[in-house]
Amino acid sequence: MSTGKEQMDVEDDFTPVEDAEAESVVEVAKTNLSKRRTIDNLLEERRLQKQLADYDFDL
Repeated sequence: MSTGKEQMDVEDDFTPVEDAEAESVVEVAKTNLSKRRTIDNLLEERRLQKQLADYDFDL
C-alpha cells in the first residue's frame, strides 16, 4: 500500500485518442437504415405491381 509520501510519475503529454469506433457505429446504422428503406421500397413496389396486375379493368 501507498503511504502517500511517495512521488508518483505522471505523464503531462497525454493525447486523447479519437473515438473512431463511435463514428463507425453511426455510419453502420445509417447504412443499415438506408438498406432497409431500399428493401421496403422494393417490396412496396412489388406489392403494388401485383395489385395492379390482379386488378379487373373491365368494371
